[in-house]
Amino acid sequence: MTNILYRHAEEKDLLSIIAMLADDELGAKREDNSVPVNSKYIQAFEAIDKDPNQYLAVVEQGKEIVGCLQLTFIPGLSRLGMWRGQIESVRISSTHRGSGLGSQMFEWAISECRKRGCELVQLTTDKARPDALKFYEKLGFKASHEGMKLNL
Repeated sequence: MTNILYRHAEEKDLLSIIAMLADDELGAKREDNSVPVNSKYIQAFEAIDKDPNQYLAVVEQGKEIVGCLQLTFIPGLSRLGMWRGQIESVRISSTHRGSGLGSQMFEWAISECRKRGCELVQLTTDKARPDALKFYEKLGFKASHEGMKLNL
């Protein structure tokens, strides 16, 4: 894909981001795609925007937002104080899936992690998304750890 711009998300982008988050079987069950934007999204956006270790990115082609993802830069003591990059909430507009945009987004995200001094990039994916797992493995990610979650 050409004419792609990566930039920090702005509050005005929330409708587009939420629409992409809700545009799959899992997201449709857990996201609120109503207008006006649910205040929980606005509060979360403000917290992310203020945190220097967060980068909520949108991907534009022309004037259209076609993708988004969130990078979190995590300092740690283990592995000699190594920083990690966490990639989350990766979404691509349904009109652009299969175009190679996902691979381009990951190249960009990994480059951003390197710029921030990260020595490891990690992500989680829902087990209900086997195609996503295959995609991440194709990019070189390894399922080296077992992830666990506790809903509160």
